Amino acid sequence: MQNDYMIVKEGGHSIALENGVFYNPKMKGLRDISVAFLKAAGAGGTTLLDSTSATGIRGIRYSDSGVAGLTFLDISEKASENTKRNVKRNNLEGISRVFNKSIQEFAHTREKFDIIDLDPFGSPMPYMNDIMKLSKGGTIMMVTATDTAVLCGAHPKACIKSYDSRPLHNELCKEVGIRILMGYAIRIAAKFNFGVDVLMVLSDMHYMRIFYRIRAGAENAVASMKEGGFGTYCNSCGSFGYSKGIAPVFQQACSNCGKRLEAFGPLYLGRLYDKRITGKILENLEDGNARKIIEVINDELDIPFFYNIPKITKLRRVGSASPAGIMSALGNAGHRCSPTQFSHSSIKTAAGIKAVEKALRSAKDFRLRAR
Repeated sequence: MQNDYMIVKEGGHSIALENGVFYNPKMKGLRDISVAFLKAAGAGGTTLLDSTSATGIRGIRYSDSGVAGLTFLDISEKASENTKRNVKRNNLEGISRVFNKSIQEFAHTREKFDIIDLDPFGSPMPYMNDIMKLSKGGTIMMVTATDTAVLCGAHPKACIKSYDSRPLHNELCKEVGIRILMGYAIRIAAKFNFGVDVLMVLSDMHYMRIFYRIRAGAENAVASMKEGGFGTYCNSCGSFGYSKGIAPVFQQACSNCGKRLEAFGPLYLGRLYDKRITGKILENLEDGNARKIIEVINDELDIPFFYNIPKITKLRRVGSASPAGIMSALGNAGHRCSPTQFSHSSIKTAAGIKAVEKALRSAKDFRLRAR
């Protein structure tokens, strides 16, 4: 500690962390991924808005991706002054501007940016309309939500109020939550006559983060809206389903066990990853937890939802088996499957609940025979 600040080194940069200005060292991995994402997405020569800059570390690190212009924004005067000093410390004055303004106030400028990063405390929902005013066709958005208890269904009324969606509070909640967040972003973009290309999503620790590109035009907006819909979940057997569309029709009873289904949504039901980008991200990440997350994502089967093995074994009252063993059994039966970033004890497959149960029993029998 020196006087009233501490020197922090991260990603080849050095910042002064002043008293009372927010900095989360646990989010270094997310910043590593975000920098690698911008490199993979071709951010060279672009303009970038860091709309919640705090110390400025995130935007400063984004300079490594080749951006030509950095704009830092924070409602806190102390944070803005800290950012100014850190910009100077890293010799970025020539490409940087720092504003002590709220996102809502700055949105009135109607400037347009190639990339916008929104990482507020809690929900991004109050700021989504504002960042759309600062976007244009082709703008890349990186949006973080830390109100994961709301999106994951612990507070369903709050999710309905904030995101216009009914959540699911069970083993699927992280993926359902991030699809609710993405669906909300798509509905906001449509109001501004924009469609959305989803590039990647992340769910780790206490945050959810979505990466997407804006596409101008009414046709793109409508096409993105049609990627939404509703999901259904059976609390008796663990099976799930979903129906896409503006006003989709979905089953009321489970086709596997006949019990009543629980509906959730609306939410986004399209692809979550552009594998060309996730593959390039791996080229720019060193070994570590951040790389492990992207490795799972890059191999993940890109379909909605997954089967949680401990939950299935409990519901079917059979002994446990490893996800790897069940994936092997499914593969031998000709089904595609993969792990998922949303749950380490789960698998993704389009095979259906009956095939998963069969693979579960097969994997369990094999383990018993091998003893």
